Amino acid sequence: MKHVCILVPETAVIEAVADPRYLFSAVNQFLAAAGRAPLFEVKLVAARRETRLDNAAFSVHADLLLDEVEHTDLVIIPALSGNLSAAIDANKALIPWIIEQYNKGAEVASLCLGAFLFASTGLLDGKKCSTHWGFCNEFRAMFPKVEMVDGSIITDEQRLYSSGGANSYWNLLLYLVEKYTDRPTAILAAKYFAVDIERDSQAAFMLFNGQRAHEDDTIKQVQAYLEAHYTNKVTVDELAERFAIGRRSFERRFKKATNNTVVEYLQRVKMEAAKRSFETSRKNISEVMFDVGYTDTKAFRTIFKKVTGLTPVEYRNKYNKQAIPA
Repeated sequence: MKHVCILVPETAVIEAVADPRYLFSAVNQFLAAAGRAPLFEVKLVAARRETRLDNAAFSVHADLLLDEVEHTDLVIIPALSGNLSAAIDANKALIPWIIEQYNKGAEVASLCLGAFLFASTGLLDGKKCSTHWGFCNEFRAMFPKVEMVDGSIITDEQRLYSSGGANSYWNLLLYLVEKYTDRPTAILAAKYFAVDIERDSQAAFMLFNGQRAHEDDTIKQVQAYLEAHYTNKVTVDELAERFAIGRRSFERRFKKATNNTVVEYLQRVKMEAAKRSFETSRKNISEVMFDVGYTDTKAFRTIFKKVTGLTPVEYRNKYNKQAIPA
């Protein structure tokens, strides 16, 4: 029997509490239907007996309080909502308990923005982690010792797991089901819950709005310039000269402020423009490529797939109903 503790933090996303409970309970039913013994004992665990979530729209009753847990094999940290610094502060009581369970041999998994509470334990220092793509920069700023993996759906390192954003936590849950049971059971669960079991990237859903959560005003001006002139051929030397900064200092400051090199940033701006064009127009691949300043088809396709996880044709067909069939 695998003992699973689903934490109920303050400001948790109710679905991220209910969904894993539903999944593991359903897997028990699948196993029973196949003549096998149920595998999971699932408990909701919290610092207090009742936790109100979503502006008190829901009230969750904990099966166990923290000090009532004698042993667990897996701790699940659900997604958090609202101001994440405030959410971590409101859940300080959970942090030593999570650390204690890990040190006693339990595995720990965070769902989506639960990664922020997870990282607060220090267990992820020097290790990989994933979270919602829209919060990666905020995560890096708060937890510089953790290696944030952009666009990843699942990380798995030393009994520590994390998932990407929103519904992609289902992929981590299925990953754990497969680990604890077998591939056929995980596939059955994936079909039952209509989840694409092989999805391994958030890239196709990511939006690039430019990283401006920094205090370097000159670099913000550079970002604005790149976003206004992305169709032009712009070199690092030209930018450094235009903004009167030595090249080495310019590159260092840009990377520090945006977490991208100048070339990477410009590529992301170009690819975001290409994505919008594929979503809203009937232009073919070559027309979009030229519009965003590329002349090399192979380079455009390679960079587009690196950024989105899809080829230009796949992306257009996925998001544009009016697109001309490839």
